[in-house]
This record gives sequence, C-alpha cells and structure tokens, in this order.
Amino acid sequence: MTTFGAVAEWRLPPLRRATLWIPQWFAKKAIFNSPLEAAMAFPHLQQPSFLLASLKADSINKPFAQQCQDLVKVIEDFPAKELHTIFPWLVESIFGSLDGVLVGWNLRCLQGRVNPVEYSIVMEFLDPGGPMMKLVYKLQAEDYKFDFPVSYLPGPVKASIQECILPDSPLYHNKVQFTPTGGLGLNLALNPFEYYIFFFALSLITQKPLPVSLHVRTSDCAYFILVDRYLSWFLPTEGSVPPPLSSSPGGTSPSPPPRFLLKCGFITIPWRCIKKCSPLMPRAAVPRFVQQKLYLFLQHCFGHWPLDASFRAVLEMWLSYLQPWRYAPDKQAPGSDSQPRCVSEKWAPFVQENLLMYTKLFVGFLNRALRTDLVSPKHALMVFRVAKVFAQPNLAEMIQKGEQLFLEPELVIPHRQHRLFTAPTFTGSFLSPWPPAVTDASFKVKSHVYSLEGQDCKYTPMFGPEARTLVLRLAQLITQAKHTAKSISDQCAESPAGHSFLSWLGFSSMDTNGSYTANDLDEMGQDSVRKTDEYLEKALEYLRQIFRLSEAQLRQFTLALGTTQDENGKKQLPDCIVGEDGLILTPLGRYQIINGLRRFEIEYQGDPELQPIRSYEIASLVRTLFRLSSAINHRFAGQMAALCSRDDFLGSFCRYHLTEPGLASRHLLSPVGRRQVAGHTRGPRLSLRFLGSYRTLVSLLLAFFVASLFCVGPLPCTLLLTLGYVLYASAMTLLTERGKLHQP
Repeated sequence: MTTFGAVAEWRLPPLRRATLWIPQWFAKKAIFNSPLEAAMAFPHLQQPSFLLASLKADSINKPFAQQCQDLVKVIEDFPAKELHTIFPWLVESIFGSLDGVLVGWNLRCLQGRVNPVEYSIVMEFLDPGGPMMKLVYKLQAEDYKFDFPVSYLPGPVKASIQECILPDSPLYHNKVQFTPTGGLGLNLALNPFEYYIFFFALSLITQKPLPVSLHVRTSDCAYFILVDRYLSWFLPTEGSVPPPLSSSPGGTSPSPPPRFLLKCGFITIPWRCIKKCSPLMPRAAVPRFVQQKLYLFLQHCFGHWPLDASFRAVLEMWLSYLQPWRYAPDKQAPGSDSQPRCVSEKWAPFVQENLLMYTKLFVGFLNRALRTDLVSPKHALMVFRVAKVFAQPNLAEMIQKGEQLFLEPELVIPHRQHRLFTAPTFTGSFLSPWPPAVTDASFKVKSHVYSLEGQDCKYTPMFGPEARTLVLRLAQLITQAKHTAKSISDQCAESPAGHSFLSWLGFSSMDTNGSYTANDLDEMGQDSVRKTDEYLEKALEYLRQIFRLSEAQLRQFTLALGTTQDENGKKQLPDCIVGEDGLILTPLGRYQIINGLRRFEIEYQGDPELQPIRSYEIASLVRTLFRLSSAINHRFAGQMAALCSRDDFLGSFCRYHLTEPGLASRHLLSPVGRRQVAGHTRGPRLSLRFLGSYRTLVSLLLAFFVASLFCVGPLPCTLLLTLGYVLYASAMTLLTERGKLHQP
C-alpha cells in the first residue's frame, strides 16, 4: 500500500523532496491531491520553503480562480511566521517585478466589461477588507520588515539617499541603513503595508507601455478602481474609521493593534486617532506634500502647454483642487442652474493657505486665454468653466480677504518661533503679549506664499490693477469673439445647401490665393455657434460678478471694438504700426487675427505653376502635368516667343493662351519682396495645370456621358469639344484685343 509520504514526495519537485516530513501513519487516514493540500493539513509542521515552492508550482498548473482560493485558505490557516516568506513573492506575482519583466496580474488592462470573472476575483482579493490586506495586517502585527531597493525610488529621492543624505520626507526616516561607501545596493526596510503600497504605486510606471491598438477605459480598469477604494478607505475625508476586519470561522484574523500606524503615501497617522486627525489632513499633509509639487506643475503647464483643447485636462485638475467642498460628504442645498451654491466660511482657511493656487494661477490663465481663439467652442468652454468656478458666491470675497492678509504690514517675522511684541493700541492692553488673532491668519498666508515663491517674490494681486487690466482685455476679446461667431453663423445661414459639394467639384467661385480663414465652427455647424455664444455670454457675466465690472464698461467694448467694418463698408486691416520693413502688428492686432476679427488680404505673388496644390486638384496629376508642360516650354520656347510677337490674329490667339493674364497689374505687398522681384518678366509658356482639377475632369466626363446619350462616340465628341473651345477662344481673343485698343 502506498504511503502518503511517498505520494507527497513523488508530487514534489526534485529539489524539494528532502524537505518534506509527514508521519507515515497518516497515510491510512487521508490522501491529498497536491502538495499545497498536504501543507494546509499540517501548517505548523511544514518548512516555509515548502509552502513557497508549492504556491509557485500551483501558480503554473492551476487555473487563476483556484489559485486565489488556495491563497485565501493559506492566509487564513498559516501563521505569520510562515506567511512572511511568501509575502514578497505574492506581491511581485500580483503587481509584477520592479524591472517590468514580470507583468503580474496586469491590473492596468483588467476590465470588468471584458473579463468579468477574473475582474471580480481580483477586486475581491485585493479589496481593502479582502484577504490580501488581512495578510498585510497579520505581518504588520509582528513587525516584519522587507527590503525594497533604493534604485527603484523616484530620481531625486534615490540620488539623495545614494549620496548619504536623508530625504526631507518622514517616510524615509529610520528606514535606510547607510553604509560607509553608499552605492547602488542600498535598501529600504519597509513594513508590510509600506512594501505593498510601494509595489502598488510603482506598478503603474514600471510596466511596459500598453499597445496602441489596446483601448483601456480608466473608469473600468481594476487598477484605478483600487486606487479609489484605497483612498476612500485609508484617507477618509471626514474621519470615518475603517471598519475592523471580521475574523473568519476557519482561523484568527487579528485586528491591528493600537500601535499600528496608517502610512499611506506620505501621511503617518495613528489608527485609533484617524477620526480626530482627519480634519487636520488640508492643514498638514496637503501643504507639505501635495501643494508645492502641484503648484509648480500647474504653473509650468500654464506657461508651456500648447494653445489647443488638450489643455482641458490640466484645467480640470486645477479646478478640482480649488473646490474641495465639492467632494465633502456634507451636502449643501443645491442652488438653481443660474445661481451656484454658496461656499461655506469653513473653507476660508483652505483658500487662504492655498492663495497662490487661486490668484497667481488665475492670472496665468488670463494671459493664456488672451492668446487663444475664443471663437472655438472648446476654448470658450474653458473660459466659461474657470469663470463659473471663481464666481461661486463668497469665493471671491475669501480670495480677496486672503490677499489682504498677505499684503497687510508685517507684524511678525515669517518664522513662528520669532514673534515680536506689538505696540499697545487704544483697544489693546499692555499686558497682551501676542498680536491679535488676525496676525495668525496673516502668518499662515505669508508662510504659504514665501514657501512657494521665496521671500523676495513679487506678488500680483488677483484684484489689483494689473490683473483687472487683463480681465478687461479678456472681456474685450470675448465681445469680439461673440461678434465673430455671429458673423460666421450668418455666413453659414446664407450659403446654399449644396455649396460645399459644388466647391469640391470646383463649380463655385474659387479663391486661388487661399485667403479663406477656416474655423472649427465651420466643421461643427450651427449648434457649435450657439454653444460658443452661450459659453462666452455666461463667462462675461461671471467675470462681471467677480470683478464688479459695470454694464457701461461692457457696452463700451461693444461700441468701440465690436465692429470690424470701416465707413466704406470694407474690412479693416488688423491694428498695425508702420516700421522700417513694413507693417508691424500691435498686441491688439494679434488678438484680432487670432479671434478672426480682421485679416490681411493675402495674394499669391509667385509663379502660378508653383503655388501649393489645392484641395480641388489631384496631386499626382498636377505634378505630371507640370513636368510635361515644363518639357514643352523648354523645347519650344523660341517658337512660342516668335508666335506671340506677331501682330496678326494668330499672334493675339497665342498671346491669349501662352501669357499670364493680368501680370502687369499685379503689385507686391512686401517692400522686401518688391526689391527682390523687381524687373522680373516671364516669357510665353504653356500651362496644363487646369487639366488636374476635379472640375475639369468632371466636366469632361459629363460631356462624354451626355454625348453618349445622343449616340456620339468619344472621338467625335472630342472633336466637337475642341471645335467649340477654338470658337470660344477666338471670340475671347477678339474681345481682349478690342479692349486693349480702348485702353488709354
């Protein structure tokens, strides 16, 4: 009879057979299907290496659902002494290796709508109240430490530690064992929770980029949903204590002891005191670890991000930070659509201690908005969003109060330990050793500004004269953009329905100089024009409320700058000044061009044969015809010149076809170009470019089709078309010569 020891030994890998010892008499009681089942039967009799080897083997041979079930059983049945050896392997199996070679469970690509079964298993296993976090708590209670390579930390932190300098963050205190030589082999001694969170955070950036063809929705992605759950669980906004983990019937799951510290990211808070300490988190963690980096990032984006609609992502990040009251669980009474809800006074300290996030970045947005095309509905929406946020009742007053606190006279040195006694006043007491309460608020605002901008910063108040000038200019551009949007809307309404199709075929009037100014309103139609006008109208109203602009000022913009036509009804040029080399745009002129209010009448002055290929032309055919006509002109240049110099009808007929009409009447707009091209004349030449346009080809096809209806073949049709054109060209030649005779 085969003993259990023999069965178990036969199932083990060769290198692990010597590590198994199970009493032989148990063979009569039970036979197990895998080494892991044997290990579970006697968790206290197995060596840790055997448990790890069994889990590694099952990760290859068993399906994913069975692996997770076994892991749950192992976490419940085994003590922390055995579990701490499998913890690093399990964390790496889930999140992948730090070098990106092992993908792990690939949480970035796991989506509920694509793989619902695997998704539900993973989310249940990694949930803040799930088995994986139970394992973390078991190990946390025993003070186990795990090595984490310093080489995988963020660049500045890694460089600081490798230079034997302890980073400023308390997260790294008492975790680095500096060696005399330093070097690349340093490790951090992390507790289980820190080790787990470090791998969880770095797995997003260490893994290889996703394939371009793979479309992943973050709202349905396991990784980002876990981020949301962890933040809601470990960092509650209003101090709700995470519920204790329930003990399962099959084993003990001790809750974290009172000395357990929640260390999520950079915040260290006693577990029992979360409810008391949560309101102090905007007050301590945000200014220290979030505010400075986010402020510098946003300031850089405001100055360097391209002037396109992709800036909306940065904008919404900024606006979300400015409105913490939107995410607080206490729901205020919602206001009507036309009247936003009032910002509570309890948020005044947050506004004051984040003053630059409101004021300086708002001024930066004004400078950016003045350079964008406000006729575009996407850009108009961004201006509307910012104006709506800052127009929330009581917010502008809070910001203005914060600026007053910063700009008030210095009553204290910007270091709390060096306070100065203030002189007594009529309402004060000689026995009062501290400044009034307003000084504490002023100190906090000054500390915030100085910590981000330095002691010698030059602060531009949001409600000062410089920023107000920018607001007035933005209001002016909004008025101009509204007028332009209305003009485009009227132009679209007047154009016939088939205008675009006829233009594509070339039957409508063509602008060979390409002076038509396109706008994305043309592509999106009347609905976008309506939205643009609505966004700009509301944004102008919100700006009027924030900065208390009068109706007379807004009407002045409409009267002074809202029109784009002069007394003769012709379009004016953009605002310019005359320089040595010609006209120079003023800032107002640049704004007018950006918003489509005015433009220069640009005319192509070069060789017509070399002008850019138009959308109504076939590119390859145009290039072929150009090479053909160039070869003909080079071969027969002398003969064409001799024909055009004749004084008879043949000479007039050749001049009509082989010379550029109106060449003598053209004028060069650039004075520099006039000096370069002066005296240049072109000889007679043949141009076949007209055969490369869709209009010509479609016209010929229609002619052949109509001729076929009357039983006229291609060759007779070609002869008839040639004869008709010769008669037309002869008539035009006679009219042209007669017109020249009557010219003075």
